[in-house]
Amino acid sequence: LGLKGRSEDGYPAGVLAVLAAISLVDTTYRVPAKAVLEGQVQRVVAAPFDGFLAEAPARAGQTVAQGTLLARLDDRDLRLERSRLAAELNQLQHKRDEARARHDRAELSVQSAQLAETQARLDQVEERLARTRIEAPFAGVLVSGDLSQAIGGPVEQGKTLFELAPLDGYRVVLKVDERDIRALAPGQHGTLVLAGMAQERLPFTVRQISVAAVEEGQNLFRVEAALDAPEQRLRPGMEGVGKVEAGAHPLLWIWSHRFVDWLRLNVWRYLP
Repeated sequence: LGLKGRSEDGYPAGVLAVLAAISLVDTTYRVPAKAVLEGQVQRVVAAPFDGFLAEAPARAGQTVAQGTLLARLDDRDLRLERSRLAAELNQLQHKRDEARARHDRAELSVQSAQLAETQARLDQVEERLARTRIEAPFAGVLVSGDLSQAIGGPVEQGKTLFELAPLDGYRVVLKVDERDIRALAPGQHGTLVLAGMAQERLPFTVRQISVAAVEEGQNLFRVEAALDAPEQRLRPGMEGVGKVEAGAHPLLWIWSHRFVDWLRLNVWRYLP
């Protein structure tokens, strides 16, 4: 009976201690958000001129080295044009030499001008021929682009063929609810857990808070962060959950502040 009495006497005191800890003891407040990895530099590889696709061995998801052939445009017409211009250039050089031998200054001037014009056109064709090979400008991973089903089809100048991101430079993009954005600021630290690497925690630092956009009925702010120690196994497009450390608050505030804010907003909305 004595033990039972002490247990009953101590129970309210224990509850009060727990409530006091929840209400008064501060703990780290971490703002959760959906996260996705993007390349810090994402290079667009576009068609250099109008043409037809001859081959496209590369496709999205592949890791490529600098100079790797991504696609090649059909160069048969350009090769024919180069042969024609080269033959025309030889004829003009022969005529110029004849005019020089005759000391015919007027003819020499005409042939020299035509020769310069033809040489310029030939140089332009040579440059276009070199650009039919579309190569990776740096080592990285192809974020988008699969032309394997479009061989022989036309491509327009400036059309995006591939998007390439480097393997050693990533940024974390957090989609933060507008109710939590006020707690964030550049320089804060956080932790990222990716779906494909759930056993590892990747530290990051918030760099920039950008504009909001509506997604799935929610107003979400784009927050960019830099990984403190990038992993070689990371790839653009990987998704997960990030948590940003946003100061210290009591557990009771952390658990209830969203409800309190919602209540305040609705009270303000319906007050006369």
